[in-house]
Amino acid sequence: MDSIIKNSLEKSITYSAYVNLVKQMVENNSTTGPDKTEDLVNFTKLNEKRMKRWDKTIKISEDSKNRIEAFEDKITWLLITESWCGDAAHVVPAINKVAELNDNITLRLVLRDENPELMDAFLTNGGRSIPKLIIIENATGNVLNTYGPRPSEATNFVSRFKAKYGTLTPEFKEDLQHWYNKDKGQNVISDLTEMLCELQPTACQ
Repeated sequence: MDSIIKNSLEKSITYSAYVNLVKQMVENNSTTGPDKTEDLVNFTKLNEKRMKRWDKTIKISEDSKNRIEAFEDKITWLLITESWCGDAAHVVPAINKVAELNDNITLRLVLRDENPELMDAFLTNGGRSIPKLIIIENATGNVLNTYGPRPSEATNFVSRFKAKYGTLTPEFKEDLQHWYNKDKGQNVISDLTEMLCELQPTACQ
């Protein structure tokens, strides 16, 4: 596991580099990943717009900001994503907003399909669901926790629908996008703030 994470970190990029990569994909009428289908190309175009919007509009409350800034352990957030992923377009910018508030948090991103060993070590219910955040302690290299692919409320929303209907319909996926637009990244921010508090309770007292 250590070598898989180490290799992935060596290939990882910053959030700004990822934003530029997505921009290049759009300019080249392409997408990340091996499948360059028209649908995935169109999703990448849509997701670039979503990311731009969230980069400008996501706000973090003073209470959450204080808690995030109080975290003192040096950690790395290794985030697995792809440009065509609808959930990632909403979740990844919110994760970045949190990481930006504390120099002790280093955010690095890798593409899922270029890192299959890493992805397969962090499956969600047996699937390669993204975005997936791996929280690593810098001093030891230990994995402290993981997060994703969706924030807690969206996960519950999806689970209830699957339990009732078996699979996600196009209509439901549209409803999920409306949920993300209404939530404005707040569920991700509260989830990650709580996660930091669990890792270092004294920061949140």
